Amino acid sequence: MSTPTDNNFSAISRLLQFTDSTFPVGTFSFSNGLETAQFENMVKDADTLREFVWSQSLQAAFSDGVAAIHAHRAYLKGDYTGIADADRMLILFKMNDEARLMLKRMGKKLAELAVKLFDSPIIGRWLEDIKKEEVPGTFPVAQGIAYAAAGVSEQDLFVAHQYGVVNMVLSAALRCVKVSHYDTQKILFDLSNKVEDLYKEASQMELTDMNAFFPELDILASLHEKGAMRMFMN
Repeated sequence: MSTPTDNNFSAISRLLQFTDSTFPVGTFSFSNGLETAQFENMVKDADTLREFVWSQSLQAAFSDGVAAIHAHRAYLKGDYTGIADADRMLILFKMNDEARLMLKRMGKKLAELAVKLFDSPIIGRWLEDIKKEEVPGTFPVAQGIAYAAAGVSEQDLFVAHQYGVVNMVLSAALRCVKVSHYDTQKILFDLSNKVEDLYKEASQMELTDMNAFFPELDILASLHEKGAMRMFMN
């Protein structure tokens, strides 16, 4: 098992690999509520998209991001119970079926990939427990243990997690909101300036401190689940 080090070329390469849009975990299949927000005219241009994405970023930082950090730390300590605790705790914060489906489907895909990439008994055990439904297998926890196994630092893990959340919504926006690549790249560029402050707070939080107060998103998700026309999974 490798450990995070400064100037670790292989770790940087793996970080780029795991955050690439072609990495096959299914991020393109979900809009994180954006599709319904656009349909309901809540997100209609670059300004409203920026507000929506920032809300998503905040929610993810203090729930998914915290779980990912704890899973990363637990993996480096060889603490499987800590990984399972983070996994089970996170799923409790997902109030709608769509969010739970998204995290579990993407998490299992990453676990299946990680087993192929790393010789890790911990990852193998976690995947088996996912299959037996003893743990939910959430994507942020999968990120935490996979990035730790790859030698990616905790800070870089959090950056990658935030990038993934924001980029997922912005990629969906190009298919259902009247915005351009210039708009989405400017939003992504600007929000990257906020990641350090989010990490400073999230890294000090315990699992019991996690919070995910974004009730509008749960309402949008419930509407999406009943929608007759959609481009993204529910």
